[in-house]
Amino acid sequence: MGNPSTQPSGQEQSPLNRDMSLVPAVMVVIGSVIGSGIFLTPQNVAAAVQVPGVMIAVWILTGLLTLAGALTNAEVASLFREAGGQYVFFRVSFKDLTAFLYGWMTFTVYGTGTIAAIAVAFAKYTGYFLRLPHFPPEIEAWRLPLIGHIHPFQDFGVTCVAIAAIIAMALINSVGVRFGGAVLTIFTMAKMAAIGGLVLAVFCFGRGSASHFLPLWGMPESGHFAAAFGVAMIATLWSYDGWNALTYLGGEVVHPQRTIPRALLIGTLAVIVIYVLTNLAYLYILPIGEIASSKLVAADVMDRVFPGLGGALISAMVMLSTIGAVNANSMATARVFYAMANDGLFFKGLAKVHSKYRTPTRSLAAQTVWACLLTLTGTFDQLFTYVIFAGWIFYLLGAVAVFIFRRKFPRLPRPYRVPGYPAVPVLFVLAATWFVANTIIEQPADSMVGTALVLSGIPFYLYWKAQNKKADRRPVSGLEAMK
Repeated sequence: MGNPSTQPSGQEQSPLNRDMSLVPAVMVVIGSVIGSGIFLTPQNVAAAVQVPGVMIAVWILTGLLTLAGALTNAEVASLFREAGGQYVFFRVSFKDLTAFLYGWMTFTVYGTGTIAAIAVAFAKYTGYFLRLPHFPPEIEAWRLPLIGHIHPFQDFGVTCVAIAAIIAMALINSVGVRFGGAVLTIFTMAKMAAIGGLVLAVFCFGRGSASHFLPLWGMPESGHFAAAFGVAMIATLWSYDGWNALTYLGGEVVHPQRTIPRALLIGTLAVIVIYVLTNLAYLYILPIGEIASSKLVAADVMDRVFPGLGGALISAMVMLSTIGAVNANSMATARVFYAMANDGLFFKGLAKVHSKYRTPTRSLAAQTVWACLLTLTGTFDQLFTYVIFAGWIFYLLGAVAVFIFRRKFPRLPRPYRVPGYPAVPVLFVLAATWFVANTIIEQPADSMVGTALVLSGIPFYLYWKAQNKKADRRPVSGLEAMK
């Protein structure tokens, strides 16, 4: 790869088609973030903080934290024109091991687990309209040595629908980034319209009360405000997760140095507005105590607004939202494994690009197979819980990379600079550090298991590193060549 500062923007040699413009790029950001979280996690936030104003504050603060991360990440992303996103950033700034562990976590749990979890949410809500088959309870679970119980036949019909959704979205994304982006745009616009319709229906037809927003501030029953706020943020950060997916598509975005920062900014702001308005609508209809005890808060709200129709309306809305999120995450995440394979740090066959569609079809296939296996075992939800704090360690490192790149490449042309530098990146680093530390303190067992899952990639890294050494192979990125 040549010097990025001398190549025409977006026109460097690449085996991938550079077909994604600003609108579908924004849709990738929104579509990757908004899945099932906004329909399922508000009750967890309400239960943790127990005060209406604090509940809304958690969503706003987490959104601003996400925005700070996106703005910071965008400066680094604007320096690259290749697929792989944060994996590539880490390889240049923190060397191969950190980059590999990020990619390893993304493949084994974080990215594929997200796809599996969202697909299962889609399938569960499909069950509202269709009678899905199931096995008797006595054969739903198996116990394996050293592993424990797995559940290949639990909710068998749900599992089949989820796997079908994962495969269907992978096939759509195999045809080309332009076609996949067009399908994603349709899904995402439809989901935004549906959520907007929910909010309008609540405030226009719902018989709610402004008193539900009071008190605006107060102390949770536990008496530990910071700890409760941090626990609530775990749920909201999961709902905001996925904002960096667009950077994985750096090799396929038109004029990525301008388009990616703009799309990250527009998409993240849109998600914040959607999430805050939706939670205000929930609070308008239900007092915070009822939200905290609700199993499906969105359905309960719609049942109050349209008695007898709420379940069907919200089920259709969640199906639309989640299938779009499966599409977006499937499209973006596969590019990480493609980039790793190109570097000789993963199965080399995954670097193969389809001769006609110029998409990383083998990487998509491997991702699809693993996500389906996670769906079959029923372990994706718990595994994802283990590593979410590790994901934020990598987000933290992504922000630190801004300072590293400014020091290493001070003369490199920067089409985008993070506003408020260095305050915005510093605030993001401090907030991410606090969140990681709070998670370790409040959930030490999960944190230890998550760390072990990430570090389990080291033997594989050493193997692929040794193979590269034998072949005297070490790809060098454009930024590294400038040192």
